[in-house]
Amino acid sequence: MSFYLDFEEPIRSHDEAISVLKAESTLTVQQTESLKRLEDKREKDIKSIYVKLTDWQKVQLARHPQRPYTLDYIQNWCPDFIELHGDRNFHDDPAVIAGIGKIDSLSFAIIGQQKGR
Repeated sequence: MSFYLDFEEPIRSHDEAISVLKAESTLTVQQTESLKRLEDKREKDIKSIYVKLTDWQKVQLARHPQRPYTLDYIQNWCPDFIELHGDRNFHDDPAVIAGIGKIDSLSFAIIGQQKGR
């Protein structure tokens, strides 16, 4: 289930209407046109909403509960990622994700932060 912030209300209403139409097993020509119009309106509203975000709205997006974290990206980039722990002297920082992995045929050292989950 999607989570919408208060300023994303128009997007939520479009998504609900679109999902109702898509749930139909067969669409008439009129319903197909209506679906296309709704999708176009949704895209237009997304652009207009995100172009004029306030500073607080930007903070809300940065803290969005469904925003991907470092490990989400890493798992998609390199499924053979090997996470390394600790600094061999003191302790392990759970907020720092570091390891090695392959993307295509290239090997990489990957470092990122993982907070709040």
